[in-house]
Amino acid sequence: MQRLRADHAAAVLAFELANRAYFAAFISDRGDEFFDQFTERHNALLAEQEAGICAYYVLVGEDGSVLGRFNLYGIADGTAALGYRVAQHVAGRGVATAGVRELCQLAAAQYGLRTLRAETSHENVASQKVLTKAGFVPVGPAQPGGRPGTRYQRDLSTG
Repeated sequence: MQRLRADHAAAVLAFELANRAYFAAFISDRGDEFFDQFTERHNALLAEQEAGICAYYVLVGEDGSVLGRFNLYGIADGTAALGYRVAQHVAGRGVATAGVRELCQLAAAQYGLRTLRAETSHENVASQKVLTKAGFVPVGPAQPGGRPGTRYQRDLSTG
């Protein structure tokens, strides 16, 4: 897993485009504007990361392609929200679970976080399994992307 850099832009865009329909089945589509303004959005993410309010990571394959994105949002007061997505061709192979576990370790070690939150829709059973395997527990209802779902939380002090 690599911290997001400016030179990841082309590979991240290719990842998002190749998996757009797959992602839209589980979460709200990013919309054409996201892709039309990708360079600006990528630069904004890097600025947020530099400011310390977010941390963005990419899982890069041997060929340089992005296999997944793993992100911490709203870093403040020892907590952050976690988000992730993996390419369709590696889904179901433990890539998401391993990435989320690694991000949890980074969250504690690199950013001093104590608690992570995540949300997933009821229909995204795969994401529910990933979060559970990575040590998250359901703590209440959520509306990720306007869809009914569950809020999860993980206490990082318990390992």
